Amino acid sequence: MITDSHAHIYFDSFDTDRDAVLARAREAGVTRMLLVGTNVRTSEQCFELARGAPGVFPTAGIHPHDAAEADDAARARIAELCRRDECVAVGETGLDWFKNFSPRAEQLANFRWHLELALELDKPVIVHCREAHEDVLELLREHRGVRGVMHCYTYGPEELVPYLELGLYISYSGVVTFPKNEANRAAALATPLERLLVETDCPFLAPQSRRGARNEPAYCREVLAQLARVRGIELEELARITSDNATRLFALPT
Repeated sequence: MITDSHAHIYFDSFDTDRDAVLARAREAGVTRMLLVGTNVRTSEQCFELARGAPGVFPTAGIHPHDAAEADDAARARIAELCRRDECVAVGETGLDWFKNFSPRAEQLANFRWHLELALELDKPVIVHCREAHEDVLELLREHRGVRGVMHCYTYGPEELVPYLELGLYISYSGVVTFPKNEANRAAALATPLERLLVETDCPFLAPQSRRGARNEPAYCREVLAQLARVRGIELEELARITSDNATRLFALPT
């Protein structure tokens, strides 16, 4: 059993073959996936797609790119979705100082609101961090006790330490397969096995063998294979470990 801890198959690029995408995922051994919302509309889509789909679990949140849209009505709707029993995490949220699609002040306020909601609900938070390492750390330290995952971790082992000290899980994506990304592979080796997760972040960040193509949950197996090589353990064993970690963090049924 492989668990893709971060997927966005509600994107319109999946509209023509979504059922086939789910079938290919199962054939590849990816039997569970988290559908991660990025605003009100996509969060609602996560719940719709997860309804009646075995092994598919929804989250709700407002991505830093959409932080400018995080008004009271949007936050109320996200909070309502997050309170549902079937919602396994708060987010995706965080900070993105690379694209800056929303003003920094609004990103900071949006991230802080999600962290407070995660603490209130005692649910894990899914954290996006792009070129915002120090500021993400500052807010996480302000909200000690929050559980969660650094999604699509792209940094090296030096930046890893404070996230581990805060008790966070670390999720690796297709980025870890890129030939010149030795620093990310070193971080993957340094991550304690009990904190390790895998993801696709599809439709983005396809692994090296499919780079430039649309990513999909089936390709999570390639990420897992790379991590197994880095760690020097069998793929099946790492699949079990990372799925057990996902079960523990997100309170998933086995």
